[in-house]
Parts: sequence; C-alpha cells; structure tokens
Amino acid sequence: MSWNEPGGGKDKNPWGSGNKQDGPPDLDELIKKMQDKFNNFMGGKGKKGNGSIGGGSGGGSVSVPGKFGFGLLIAIAFAVWIITGIYIIDPAERGVVLRFGEYSETTGPGPHWQIPYPIEDVEKVNVDALRTASHRSQMLTKDENLLQAELSVQYQVKSAEDYLFKVRDPDYTLKEATESALREVVGAKTLDEIISLGGGRDLLVNDTEKSVQAILDKYQTGLIVTKVNLESTQPPQEVQSAFEDAIKAREDKDRYKKQAEAYERDIIPKAEGDAQSLVQEAEGYKREVIERSRGETSRFLQTLKEYTKAPEITRVRMYIETMEAVLSNSSKVMIKVDNGGSIMYLPLDRLMKGDGSKTLDKNTLRELSNNTSRLRSNLNSRTISRPLDVRGRGGR
Repeated sequence: MSWNEPGGGKDKNPWGSGNKQDGPPDLDELIKKMQDKFNNFMGGKGKKGNGSIGGGSGGGSVSVPGKFGFGLLIAIAFAVWIITGIYIIDPAERGVVLRFGEYSETTGPGPHWQIPYPIEDVEKVNVDALRTASHRSQMLTKDENLLQAELSVQYQVKSAEDYLFKVRDPDYTLKEATESALREVVGAKTLDEIISLGGGRDLLVNDTEKSVQAILDKYQTGLIVTKVNLESTQPPQEVQSAFEDAIKAREDKDRYKKQAEAYERDIIPKAEGDAQSLVQEAEGYKREVIERSRGETSRFLQTLKEYTKAPEITRVRMYIETMEAVLSNSSKVMIKVDNGGSIMYLPLDRLMKGDGSKTLDKNTLRELSNNTSRLRSNLNSRTISRPLDVRGRGGR
C-alpha cells in the first residue's frame, strides 16, 4: 500500500524511524557482522565511520589491521605450500617427477624442488638395491629327459622411468622371462651336456642370463640382470637312483682314466731308462768285444812273429801253457806210462787243499817225487822224439 494511502499512519512509512517490518535480513548488516567477527578473531580494532554501506542508517566500520592479517595468513599458507615442494633424493635413489600424473623428468641424488602437490609429485626408486628372483620347475631337455632345475636371478633397476611406466609389474615380468629363458635353453641341450663336468652348467647359466636380459630389454622393463646362479640341476626323484649310478660310473671312468695316465707317466720313464741302460750296456759290450778281439789279434801276431823265429820252441811253450791252463782247473790227473802197464794217479786234490788235516809220510813224498821226475823225463823224451804241433798233439 502506498504511503499516502488513506488510513496509513506514520508508523507505516517505509522511510520512517518506527518499527521495522518482518522480512529477510539486510545484506549489509550480514557483511558488517562477518567483518566484525573476523576483526575480533584477528585482534584488530575497527573504526566506525559515518554513513552506512549501501545507504543504510547504521554507521559502517572498516578494519585495516584485519585486512593485513588476512593477507599475512594467505602469504604464510602460500610459503608453506611452496616449501612442501622441497625434496631430497638419496644416493641410491632416483626421483621421477610427475606433472599432473605425466612423466616430466628424472632427478639424481641431492636436494631438489618441485611444484607442490597437486601439480607435481615425485616417485622415488631405489636403483642400487640388489633384488632377487628365483624359479624352480621341471622341464624337458633336447633328448626328451626330465630335468628339475632351480635358478636364482639377481637384478637391479637400470632406468627408473621405464621401471615405473613401461610395464605394469616389472618384477613379475622378470620372473616370467626367467622361466621362459630357462626352458628355452634347457630344451636346446641334452641332459649329458647340462650335467656334465666339462662346463655344461656354466654354459647353461650364461645362455640363460643373455636370454633373460634380451627379453627385459625388449619389454623396456628398466631392469638389468647382474648375476644368474644355478642352484641345482638334477633329474626327478623317480629316476634319481639311475642317474646317481650313471654319475658314479662317469666318476669311476674319470678315476680309472687318471690312474691309467698316472701309470703311463710312471712306466714310460722307467722303460725309457731301461732302454737307455740296455743301449749303454750293448755299447759297452761292443767296445769290450772289439778291444778283446784287438788284443787277441795283437797277441796272435806277436806269437806268430816269435813262431816264425823259433817254431819248435814256440810250439812247446804253447803246449805247456795250454796244459797249465787245462790242468789248473782239474783236481785229478791220470797219466799212462809207455814202459809200464799201470796208470799213475796223482792226488792233486789232497795236495791242493793244504788244510793240514792229514800229514803225508816220507814214503808218500818220496813216491810222489819219483813219479814227478819220471813224468818229467817221459815228457821231455816224447817232446824230443815227436815234436808237438801248435794244437798240442804229436806230429806225424
């Protein structure tokens, strides 16, 4: 109803100072109350000014210290937010910076700063830690034999960004790559080549390591294999005894071979020494025979020379020397005398003993002396009447 409507009073004048009508609160009053509360919270004292904001009847208040405190709070919060962007990377780690979830850069050891969360975030990856994955399974060899092998792989992180983003689970990928590579290598070799002592295990380890690294590089897992250890290679339990017998037979073969080689090294030098000794003995015997032959030849030539000068004397001397050589080895001598009918016996064995056990009487000595004189005279007469030839027999 308008202010000048009949029946309207002074209290109903909207610009009057009477009672206010019920309705929504005044916006200026709400702002004023909020400012007062904030100023009281910050400890500031407001200054009341003349006039009201927006044409209100009450006097407005402006709090300069309140505005300064609000700005200071905002500055402190911003500084704290900036400080939260500082991070430190350990020497064994690498920091992967993500900007809105996307890879930005990789930082090395030391202090760094990033735009704080939620704009940027840092993922720390330990690249020096030595990690281990093991695998054990049964597989077929090239000659279709079952083999149970246990393998452990030691690896490290080579590229932190590839490790985080290229593959969903790099560690699981490495385990699967190890199994695949081991089956591939074992399937390309026979059982004897794998369990042999001539480097089969080392060859298996080297080939498996190369194959695993090739698979990891192909999938860009960011991992590098440092060492592969072959824990055990043995046949299944069902045929374990048969393989143990085969291994024992192989070891026996190697042992017997080594024993034979040792015997060879022992017997060959002895045989060579015996051969050398025989050769030297033969050479000595050869020289002995030659020198003896030369000596006999020289003696024969000297004898021939003397025989040419005096043949008769030389023949007699040769006969006597020959008889001395023959009779010196005989203990009994029997002589047939031409004039007598009996055979004269000389007991040379008793004479040569000289042990004094038996003493000869004078008659025996006299008889021996007579027989010796008679023998000497007969020999002289035979030599004069029938000269001996060089062979010691009477001449014709």
